[in-house]
Formats: sequence, C-alpha cells, structure tokens
Amino acid sequence: MLGITGILASLSLLMVLAYRGASVIVLAPICLLLAVAADPATPLLAGYTQVFMPGVGRFIAQYFPLFLLGAVFGRVMEASGAARRIALFITELLGAERAVLAVVLTCTVLTGGGVSLFVVVFAVQPIADYLFRRADVPRRLIPAAIALGSFTFTMTALPGTVQLPNLIPMQWFGTTAFAAAGAGLVASVAMFGVGMLWLSRRVQSARMQGEGYGADPQGVETTASEVTHLPATAAAFAPILCVIVANFVLSQYVLPKVDAGYLSETRFGATTLAKVLGTWSALLSMLLAIGLAIVLFGRSLKRVNEWLADGARSCLLPVFNTATEYGYGTTIASLAGFSAIRDWLGSLSPGNPLVSEAVTVNILAGITGSASGGLSLALESMGRVYAEQAQSGLVDPELLHRVAAMSCGGLDSLPHNGALITLLMICRCTHRESYPDIAVLTVLIPLAATAMVVCYGAFA
Repeated sequence: MLGITGILASLSLLMVLAYRGASVIVLAPICLLLAVAADPATPLLAGYTQVFMPGVGRFIAQYFPLFLLGAVFGRVMEASGAARRIALFITELLGAERAVLAVVLTCTVLTGGGVSLFVVVFAVQPIADYLFRRADVPRRLIPAAIALGSFTFTMTALPGTVQLPNLIPMQWFGTTAFAAAGAGLVASVAMFGVGMLWLSRRVQSARMQGEGYGADPQGVETTASEVTHLPATAAAFAPILCVIVANFVLSQYVLPKVDAGYLSETRFGATTLAKVLGTWSALLSMLLAIGLAIVLFGRSLKRVNEWLADGARSCLLPVFNTATEYGYGTTIASLAGFSAIRDWLGSLSPGNPLVSEAVTVNILAGITGSASGGLSLALESMGRVYAEQAQSGLVDPELLHRVAAMSCGGLDSLPHNGALITLLMICRCTHRESYPDIAVLTVLIPLAATAMVVCYGAFA
C-alpha cells in the first residue's frame, strides 16, 4: 500500500509542478525519489543511476535521430520561406478565417502518412504560427490545433495509420494496421468533428472578448515585399510530399525486402526488422526530404550550415525533456507498487476483455506519461490473456487491437507527458495558456471515442 501511495503522490506532484512550468529535467528525478523511497525493494541511488538514467539513455539512443532530423527539417522549411509559402497557399485555398482547420488538416495528412509525431510538430509549427497570426487567432490555441491533428485519431484510431500505437497490438492479436476499420473510421470522424467544433467555439469566444493573436517577439511576419522572394508553391510542398511518399515506399516495399537477419545478433540489439522498420523508414525519408530542401532552397554553403546548426540546437532541450519523462515512467514501472496496480487492473471485468483492456491501457499510459509505453506494458502483462480470450471466441481480436490502440491515446496526455511538453516548448506556450484546450482534445474526446467503441463491441 505504501508503494502505491508513493507512486500516486509522486505522479500528482509531477503533474502539478509541470503544469506550473517547472523544468521536468530537474523535476522528474526529484519526484521520482518520492516513489522510490516508498518502495523498500529499490534503493534510492540504485533506482536513479541503474534504472532511471539507463531509461533516459535508451530513449535518447532510439529517438534522438528523429528529434534531430525533425528539428533540422523544420528549421530548413522555416528559414527558406517554404513554410510561409505553404501557409500562404493554404490561406488562399481555405481562407484566412479557417486557420485552425488548415493546421489540423496539415497535421492529419503528415501523421496519417506516417511522419513521426515529433517531426510533424517541428514542421507544422512555423506554418501554424503564420496562419494564426494572419487570421488573428490566439497563439495559445496553436498547440491544441497541432495536437488534434497529430496526437489523437491519426495516432490511434485511423485505419491503416503506421504510427507506433497502431502497430504494437498487431504482434499480440495477429491483426493488421486496418483492424476494425469500420469502428476506427467512425471514431476518427467523431474525434475530428467534435474537436473542430470545440476549437471553433474557442476561437469565436476569443473574438467576442477581443482577444487576437497576441504578443510574440519571436514570431516572424511576412510582408508583401517578402512574398515575391518566397519559394514557388510546388517547390515548397516538395519536401513534405517527399517525406510522406518516401516513408510509405520505404516502409511498405523497400525495407521489408531487405535481408536483415543480422539484427538477431546481440551487438545489433537482438531485435527484428519489424521493430526497427518504422524508425529506419522515418530516418531515411527525413534525410531525403532535407537533402531535397537543401538542393531547392540552399543558395550557399554558409546558409545551409546555419540551418543545420540552428536545427541541431533547437532539438536538444525537447529531446532531453522527453527522455527524462521516459526515464521517469520506466522507473515507476519497475517498482513493486506499480506491479500491484497493473495486476489489479488486469483483474477488472474478467468477463469483458474490452473494458479491462481499455481501463488498463489508459491508466498505465497515464502513469508512465507515454502512449506507446503504457500500451506496451499493458500488453506485456495481459496481452496473452486477451489473445486467448479472442481465440476462444469471447471477443473479436480486431476490436481488441483497435481498443488497445485508442486507449493509449487518452490519459497519456496528462500534463507530464513528454511529447506534450515538447509541443508546448516548440510553440512557445505554457501549460497555463494552452493545456485546458489540449486536455479536452487529447484526453476527454479520445476517452469518449474509446468508450463508444467499447460499447459497440459489447453489444455488437
């Protein structure tokens, strides 16, 4: 009981202080010590140096290249004027008053096309900044618009999406990325529709109160004279199309045919091609897109060097923030109190696997602050049980897949979520400014959509 109390107290303190703007790089290890101190089986120093820090290191080793290339790509698109050209095109196509819809659709296309969530944030932020400035929409709503298009239905519910939460359940239930396509599509439309309705009303409310874009000394306005110096529209879109097309071709046709048997060796991590396929295709597609952007927009070696250096610098704080949160979740998951919580969750609603799965995945994702982390932990402990229930005819394995994927995209977006903190940092917003809207879009609406699919499965 003491261990569970320590975990809950640690998590509550972390969320409150993160919401108030404290640095999670310093905050997470301190809050973690509270949980470790309540676990007699884990010495404080060993918990920090032998569990927490290796967790931080594993995240950096796995995801730093994505952060780096995503930041460089975003910087190249912004500094070259390509992002502003895309923003101008979207403005002319949809109208300046539809800035929110334009940002959500842009994120939907990129994320649905397989582009990493972190890459999408870096790439879309300068576009969103221009669109919101032009439409005089409050800047504090930019993170919410990006989150709706990136962190919700395209990550978990959209049939065929190649984001990690939709891929993890396949190995447990023998399904594909298109599992329960009908239910997933309905849930996606519901999340998009209700989310857009919420954002539209928030924009209208802000306008009635006389609130506009707001002061942002780091923002860059585009004057009429500068428009003539921006890249052509086709050239501006080319790198983004390159990311989507290259990622799809590499992940579906090229890399699966590679003989990667050597990955089973210990020096290569004793892994499989399926587990690194998404990362490899993302890295290669980003390198191709950056190379194309440099060829199209790089007028001098000095200019290109500046873009690369600026992008590299801008990725450091976000990757360490997120890695620290990952290390926190990894350490919490190693404690005896967490095992007790996990076992209790697994015993919930034994006659209805969908309810048990939805609750278990959601709570573990909330505790760890990670969608994929919570999903992996839940399926590692209960995946075989759910699979056996599916084989016995108690539940449809495709619904198990869809509910598992959607459930990890609910409570994961609590204030201490690493990807969320990265989003706010890149958008130059605080929790106090933007989190209430993010919570509605990435917590409440996904929870309701998941409940809808669970009810459908229970009565179908």
